Amino acid sequence: MNTAPLQGIRVVDFTSVQSGPSCTQLLAWLGADVIKIERPGVGDATRKELQFDPNLPSYYFLQLNSDKKSIALDAATPDGKEILTKLIEGADIFVENLHPGAMDKLGFSWEVVHKINPRCIYGTIKGFPVSSQYVDLKAYEPIAQVTAAAASTTGWYEGDNDVPTQSGAALGDSNTGMHLAIGLLAALLQREHTGEGTYVYQSMHNACLNLCRIKTRDQLTLDKIGYLTQFPQYPNGKFGDFVPRSGNIEGGGVLGWTYKCKNWATDPNDYVYIIFQRGEKDFELACKALGFEDWLTNPDFNTADARDRHKQEIYARVQAWCIDKDKYEITKTLAAAGMPVGPVLSTKEILDDQSLYDGNTLVKINQGGEIGEFVTVGVPFTFSNYQPTYGPCPSLGGNTDEILTSLGFTAEQIESFKANGTTAPMPKKPTTDTTSTSTK
Repeated sequence: MNTAPLQGIRVVDFTSVQSGPSCTQLLAWLGADVIKIERPGVGDATRKELQFDPNLPSYYFLQLNSDKKSIALDAATPDGKEILTKLIEGADIFVENLHPGAMDKLGFSWEVVHKINPRCIYGTIKGFPVSSQYVDLKAYEPIAQVTAAAASTTGWYEGDNDVPTQSGAALGDSNTGMHLAIGLLAALLQREHTGEGTYVYQSMHNACLNLCRIKTRDQLTLDKIGYLTQFPQYPNGKFGDFVPRSGNIEGGGVLGWTYKCKNWATDPNDYVYIIFQRGEKDFELACKALGFEDWLTNPDFNTADARDRHKQEIYARVQAWCIDKDKYEITKTLAAAGMPVGPVLSTKEILDDQSLYDGNTLVKINQGGEIGEFVTVGVPFTFSNYQPTYGPCPSLGGNTDEILTSLGFTAEQIESFKANGTTAPMPKKPTTDTTSTSTK
């Protein structure tokens, strides 16, 4: 029995780079038939971006385009427009992430696509909401982060490194793709009731801002009382009128921090994150595990509010306890006492962790040829009755003839599309050699 959630759903993927392809790849892994449109002879920009071999597609491309079909298509030519129209006529979802106005100029705006196929859902990714004063900015991942409060609230809070810092996580790219996927799936369900498709607009800014929700919570609190008890600036530092950078605090009401372990001088990731919960019983267990029983009767530490006021002393003492132990030893010891704790893991440690190759968390895809097997992050959630399969990425235009044939085009038409530049690059004109052969 085929339990793929999106079986029978056809997606026309007019996206490139990361935000759009991360969305359509998830749809493909959930069983949708995803047709990726790529410029003839060029393809998605990531094919040749950050390559490990100049003759092979990059891991950037490979990790975002598994299980799709690729058609090489110049949608600006008359034949290209006809082909794209036919694709849309049979599509359930059309997705694009071109710069603002590009699809309108090409002739495939939401209004046009809705007229071609009223049941087709139109998904678009842009940098900013249409109401934003920054709607016309060209948005890359860091632009979304710096305009959505992610950068201003991330990083160190004092010294030379007190600068707005973007997250290593792709808050503006893959995160936006996941947000759009939620909207598209909701639109599919809505179509069951309305009978027609809808327009789903997702901005990178809003996807990023959604993950900064707790920072807007902090702003509301700061506006109300003028300080934030969970921040390292409290109680001795000064607060301005905006949420400051907060180093490594947990972000909620509990007391969390990152601590150096014994090999930190040679291993930049030999750190552990430890959280003190606010509950009295939780704190008692933590103190016993750490050997800090004197805190249980010390009014500077034996209540959650007192710990907020004396957090720097707590950081210092826990750091001294951690410094002669490795992060795994600390994790094992404190976890046994019920403390929230975890080692800081590098990308290398994660990819080497065989327990994560569970069919979803990390997956190995056999691309074949010179590339062979590569690793990527799989579907981030699991179904009790469905296991995604992870197949290779398409070659540039590798499914062009197959797709065109399925649309009813003849072999002669398919050859003409290649010859006129619609599905293949126009052949370069030979240059005339004008150098003289005279021996005078």
